[in-house]
Amino acid sequence: MGVTKSEHKKSKITNMKIGIVCYPTFGGSGVVATELGKALAKEGHQVHFITYRQPTRLDFFSANLFYHEVDIKSYPLFEHAPYELALASKMVNVVKYEQLDVLHVHYAIPHASAAYMAKQILKEEGIHIPIVTTLHGTDITLVGKDPSYEPVVTFSINHSDGVTAVSEDLKKATFDHFDIKTDIKVIPNFIDLERFKKQKKEHFKLAICPHGEKLLVHTSNFRKVKRVEDVIRVFFEVRKVMPAKLLLVGDGPERDRMERLCRELGTCDDIRFLGKLEAVEEVLSVADLFLMPSEKESFGLAALEAMACEVPVLSSNAGGIPELNINGVTGFACEVGNIEEMTRRAMEILDDNNLARFKANALARAKELDVSRILPLYEEFYKETIEKASAKMVDL
Repeated sequence: MGVTKSEHKKSKITNMKIGIVCYPTFGGSGVVATELGKALAKEGHQVHFITYRQPTRLDFFSANLFYHEVDIKSYPLFEHAPYELALASKMVNVVKYEQLDVLHVHYAIPHASAAYMAKQILKEEGIHIPIVTTLHGTDITLVGKDPSYEPVVTFSINHSDGVTAVSEDLKKATFDHFDIKTDIKVIPNFIDLERFKKQKKEHFKLAICPHGEKLLVHTSNFRKVKRVEDVIRVFFEVRKVMPAKLLLVGDGPERDRMERLCRELGTCDDIRFLGKLEAVEEVLSVADLFLMPSEKESFGLAALEAMACEVPVLSSNAGGIPELNINGVTGFACEVGNIEEMTRRAMEILDDNNLARFKANALARAKELDVSRILPLYEEFYKETIEKASAKMVDL
């Protein structure tokens, strides 16, 4: 149970009891945290999810998977329910009664700060729980830089026992914008190639593209930062040169405006808005090109999902995307907002003389980031963090 002063775990740690704290939504951090927990459970580790709702992808039963709901009570005294306090209290209870070895919190706010509070409470009871914090992106590049949150983000990162980031770009941004005194290890996001792989959906492709049109796909939460308008404008230009269709997966604040844009451009017959889909891999299986022109992206998990389904990627060169989408190999990474360049590169990829090569390269890159390769990095990092915390207690 955590680490006590009288206990120093010198022997090699095998199966661990791991607490995972995340947002239970479709967002990248929640998806990665959930898939990581499921993979850890398959390896024999006991995984306890701690959040306010069952995570979206926590959809199967396993003897090693547990879910602990954070009960957020509303009181007339509070205008907003104090989630961070409820979360810290739940962490304390789960660590104590499930005898966890480590807490892994995804997203700095409010998870890392709540974990620090829980750690201090447990310390009073002689329990010393190591905390691993994973930075995913907007917790650093957007929310964290807000002056009202920056001191808490800095403190929480510096007082974590181990810190990881999903890309070198995010690591650099964290050091650039915060006074960080601790090391940050880059562990990239990953993909489950058992789930995300090209499926035989020729009937679906035939229904959408009955005359052999090229099929372009974009998935996102339709926020401005995703630049969905660029997707539509690139498609508009591509369609002038070759027959093509566009599928837009997801929903969000920009959807209505994008639907109006399609009407203005006269492309409604060739564009379908599919809304939120759970089985996005079925759509990706019939795609010829995936578009990600984001203004900011710490990693680009949606692009990796496309690559796993043998779909080349046309992206911006923002943030950590170029670390994933290798320019000229798995697709192209262009300047943000450069519609002309993106259109030219899209047609280069879609050329029948090039498409098969780009598709093969995309799959090869995805295989480098298969969960079987990334999971051991997390396991080793947990073990190192636990052992360091244990050694520190012995020195006290």
